[in-house]
Amino acid sequence: MTVRYDDLTVEWLGYATARVEDGGPVVYTDPGRYGVLDEYWARDGDVVLVTHDHHYDPEGIRSVADESATLVVYEAVDPERIDRDVESIDSLAADYDVIRVDDETETEVETPSGTVTVWTVAAYNEPDGPRADADGNVPHPEGFGCGFLFSAGERTVFWPGDSDALEGFAELDVGVFLANIGGGDIVSDRHESADLAERMDPDIVVPIHYDTFEALEADGEAFAGDVAARSIPVALDARSANQ
Repeated sequence: MTVRYDDLTVEWLGYATARVEDGGPVVYTDPGRYGVLDEYWARDGDVVLVTHDHHYDPEGIRSVADESATLVVYEAVDPERIDRDVESIDSLAADYDVIRVDDETETEVETPSGTVTVWTVAAYNEPDGPRADADGNVPHPEGFGCGFLFSAGERTVFWPGDSDALEGFAELDVGVFLANIGGGDIVSDRHESADLAERMDPDIVVPIHYDTFEALEADGEAFAGDVAARSIPVALDARSANQ
């Protein structure tokens, strides 16, 4: 199932991978890992966004990226630090345009079907928050990853990556919130994401990043009901939740 909202389409392909289109450029968030793209080979992505090491999957990138695609990759993504056998970013740069970004970047990406504006924001687990251990250690410390906002037609889409539901997110101008709801020991849980959606007040909420494996288990229907009860439009792409 694909979520449709006016001219916008959002297809959640599993884990952190969403395909977003609004009649122009196609944008993918964090493609791949855990088999979610094993039978997917669209190669129609104009812009591919990568938030951090855990979501860096060159095979996934190659399965979605058009030959003229631009890859927007957070500056701290480091294949040499990743405990998987992954292709280098330099190798990807031989085939695609690659833009490295910090967590305060605004850039315009020109594609054959239009311009995509991409903004980055700091995204992390708070050292005194619910993901921290007794020493303040967290799975996603500040500077490890980022969140992305990007344009889709007249709207902005927000993907926070692997982050807590930070207070500053509520100040963003968001039309479509790709809500991270799975993995309460790792990222914001469905309750925190629903509270953030209420403060953010987007046009529509689409939950992703849940039920891909046991640690990410979450009740998507309960989340949708919680958000809808706050008078915020919400849609489930339930087909992809159990990949």
